[in-house]
Amino acid sequence: MSQYSCAEEIAPRLRLFVEVDAASAGLMDRRAATVDPIGSCRYTLAALPAYWGIQMSNFPEDIFKEPEKVDPDTLANLGPLRRLAGIWEGRKGVDLNPKADGPERREYLERIEMQPIDPQTNGPQVFYGLRYHVHIVADGEDITFHDQTGYWLWEPATGLVMQTLAIPRGQTALVHGNAAADGDSLHVQAERGNANYRICSTDFLEWAFRTDAYTFDVTFNPDGSWSYVSDTLLQVRGRTEPFHHFDRNTLTKVAEPTLNPLQAIVRRGITRAEAHGYK
Repeated sequence: MSQYSCAEEIAPRLRLFVEVDAASAGLMDRRAATVDPIGSCRYTLAALPAYWGIQMSNFPEDIFKEPEKVDPDTLANLGPLRRLAGIWEGRKGVDLNPKADGPERREYLERIEMQPIDPQTNGPQVFYGLRYHVHIVADGEDITFHDQTGYWLWEPATGLVMQTLAIPRGQTALVHGNAAADGDSLHVQAERGNANYRICSTDFLEWAFRTDAYTFDVTFNPDGSWSYVSDTLLQVRGRTEPFHHFDRNTLTKVAEPTLNPLQAIVRRGITRAEAHGYK
């Protein structure tokens, strides 16, 4: 088997040094951690695709055959995402972002709506998911501070969790992780340059505030609320050290989710037009 040595040009991709600034005001304690995913610093060529994000999965040969029967009830098949369904508000959000004279800490109000969509198939692959919209207003400001849309998706057959996101400043991402159906937490991540799960930015952001990695951690709390910490690793133009752009908040449910359209037809007997929102 051919060997790929731990050459200088790939070493930064194989070791991540994380330092969390104390200015994050309680997001995490200041600490440093070193992660070496290869240990011995040698990888076979056969193993490299998995590390770089190219998943070598045992997919079926028939890529067109869809499941003959798919449960229409999305809320019953969301696995760990079920506890995200509904409308949520949080009033104690904290954002730590880079400015010319150093990190800026902002507090914010947040509203998130997550509604179930009909089951989705890629040939034999089946996803259940939530369509979401995040709207954030910073304390003391009238203008929108952050707006984001996308989907949370769950593949029951494999435990795959995905988050898609798009923000109106020219940035999108496809983020992934794995979770147990009854898990109390979620962890998803994406890296710049990953073959499958990646971050895509407009030219200016890539030049001035390059996003090299993104992680999103969710903790489901005993009282039914949930909390998150997001970490966006930025390389700011003119700075030598990467910047960890942190956000955190705790969300409380203010309204229950609706039924996905197909389940509304099955359960309530309404028309197709009514179920899909046509007038």
